[in-house]
Amino acid sequence: MTTSTVEIKVSSATGVEVSENTLSVELNDGRTISVPVGWYPRLTHATPEERDNWKIIGGG
Repeated sequence: MTTSTVEIKVSSATGVEVSENTLSVELNDGRTISVPVGWYPRLTHATPEERDNWKIIGGG
């Protein structure tokens, strides 16, 4: 009987961009995940300066 293994790779964030409508996170594998800013009320009401003030924590 043969078995196969699955190699799991965990992606981490390398960059963040917050526009007026979108929160985008760049991942170390080249993908970008984008969601509406409306999902995050604090970002919705934030100033552009506050939206640019971000820090990646916990290893991305």
